[in-house]
Amino acid sequence: MPDTSRPTTVGGLRAIELQYRIIRNIATGEPSFYQSRTQLNTPGLGTLMPENFRKIADMSSQGTELFLLELTQAIQAHQIFIEREMQFDWLSVYMPVHYLQQIACDRILMEQCRKYELMYNRLCFALPETLLMEKDNIAARTIRILHGYGFHFMLTNFGSRNCPVLRLADFPVDYVLLSPELTHFLSRDQRAHNAVGSVVNMVTEIGAVPIADGVSASHQAEMFHEFGCPYCAGDLAGRYLPEAEIRRKTNQI
Repeated sequence: MPDTSRPTTVGGLRAIELQYRIIRNIATGEPSFYQSRTQLNTPGLGTLMPENFRKIADMSSQGTELFLLELTQAIQAHQIFIEREMQFDWLSVYMPVHYLQQIACDRILMEQCRKYELMYNRLCFALPETLLMEKDNIAARTIRILHGYGFHFMLTNFGSRNCPVLRLADFPVDYVLLSPELTHFLSRDQRAHNAVGSVVNMVTEIGAVPIADGVSASHQAEMFHEFGCPYCAGDLAGRYLPEAEIRRKTNQI
C-alpha cells in the first residue's frame, strides 16, 4: 500500500489534485452530493485529465495506487467541507473496477475511514461503465459486501453509445449517473424524448437512483424530473472546482 500521508507536488501543485462539482436535487435546487474528478499535474506532460490517463492506469497496479491516493485526498476534503458547514449526503471518489476484485479491499477502505473518523455512508465510489463488462461476478459480490457496510456506489456514463444497458441489473449500485449523451439526445424529437424516459425508468425499476449529467438548462432538468430523475449534474448545477474554492456560496444556483 503506497504512503498516502505525504502528497507529492509538481511546480507547487499537488501531483494528484481532486476537483469537485455539485450534484443537485432538481426539485429544490439544493446540493445533495459532491462528485470528485482527478487531474494529474506532471513535470513533462503538464496537466492530464481523466480521459488522458484512466484507461491506461486501470490496466495495471497504477490504478490501485492512484485510487488509494485519491481516496485519502477525498476523505480529507470531506472533513474540510464539513468544517465549512456545507450540507451534503456523500462525496464520491473514482474506483477502478479491478480494485473490487482484490482480496481484503474492504479492509483497506474501512481502515482509511476509521483513521479519519469518517462514516462509511459518507463515501460513494464512482465506477466506470466498464463495470458492465465484468462476467465473473466478483465485482458484483464485492459491491454487495461493501454496500452492506454502508458504502455507496455510482455507475457513471450509463446509456452512452455501445453501453450494454441490460447488464445493469447484475450490479447492485445505488446510483446511476446517466451519460451526457442522453441529455443531448433528449430534445431531438418525441421518439428520442421517450427513449430517454425509458432509460430513466429502467434505472428506477431495478432499484437504483438516476442522476442526469450534462444538464446545462433548466428545461432539461425539468424534463428529467418529469421522468422521475431526482438529481442533476452539469453546468446548471455547477462546474468542477478545486477544494479551496468550494464554499457554502457554491450551494446556490
